[in-house]
Amino acid sequence: MLLAPKPLGATTLEPETLEADRKACRRFGPCGLGERAIYLGGRFAERCFYVPYGDVRRVFKRVAMSSGGYTGKGLFGSMAYVVVLLADGREKQSYCKYEDQIDKLLSELSAEHPEIPIHSEAAERKLREAEAAERARYLDKLSPEAEAAVRALRDAQAYLQKRPALMEQLVSAAKHKRVVEALKPSTQYIAAVIAALGVAAALWGAYGLLLHMAGAGYWLAGGGALFFSVLAAGVLPSRWNSRKEAQRDWDAALENVRDFLGDRKDFPVPPQYAHPAVLERMIRSLREGRAADASEAYALVKSDLKALNSSVTVTQKEYDEVVQIKPLFLVCGYEDKL
Repeated sequence: MLLAPKPLGATTLEPETLEADRKACRRFGPCGLGERAIYLGGRFAERCFYVPYGDVRRVFKRVAMSSGGYTGKGLFGSMAYVVVLLADGREKQSYCKYEDQIDKLLSELSAEHPEIPIHSEAAERKLREAEAAERARYLDKLSPEAEAAVRALRDAQAYLQKRPALMEQLVSAAKHKRVVEALKPSTQYIAAVIAALGVAAALWGAYGLLLHMAGAGYWLAGGGALFFSVLAAGVLPSRWNSRKEAQRDWDAALENVRDFLGDRKDFPVPPQYAHPAVLERMIRSLREGRAADASEAYALVKSDLKALNSSVTVTQKEYDEVVQIKPLFLVCGYEDKL
């Protein structure tokens, strides 16, 4: 292995074992899950650190939320990190550009290593308190209509769980569409000009090095840094941030969900909002007595999501739901018919 990952825990793996494990690990952005260890990214390289599972006390998500969170502008101003708490009490965190990568990593880690907690101690305590507070809000007895609505929603949830990949595709396409639509054409043009200047400066520096010109190395390093900085920002015109491609991906994801729902005309929400978290919020509204039937519960979900902004404090559970489903409503303008 050219650059072997650096061990963070007390246990180290044999070079041959480490190389095979890292090569076969499932990748989640800069991180990865192998058979023997969890891999974390560094500032400039992916999966350059590893911790054998025996040295892991807990793994959790840490989110730094900006003041623009939950507004209709952009895709939630947040930065998400995978945090590994080692047995000796040290922490190591790795930044992930896409938060859903962390969610998938934690989900698979929990399934394969249930002995490793996937929440911080503070988050676990808050989750217990939130669950207790939520149970206290539930009515002791629901009306027959509300009971029937809850059963129907549970049945709809179970149906969606048969094809979770479709829900992930729908959410991913909605988030991508939101990001692309937030990019202004003028910003992309300016980025292209800056990138071109960076390339020109780097080429001039390379030419200068051949001629032994003074300061040529600075031109090469500066031009390269400028180009790669713009490239890393993801704003250069490309297929990835093309509005047509983003719209095509969204339409394809939505069509797949529509095909999956098929002739289920009685499905409680429109296909573009067909997500288990939406149905779970509807169920909570019914159990809390805030809604009398499924249609009222659905209307409450939309009004609650609209009311969320940067000044609203939510629980970790609700935050995890909102980052999944609010993009679906934002990209559709909260409309039922598209």
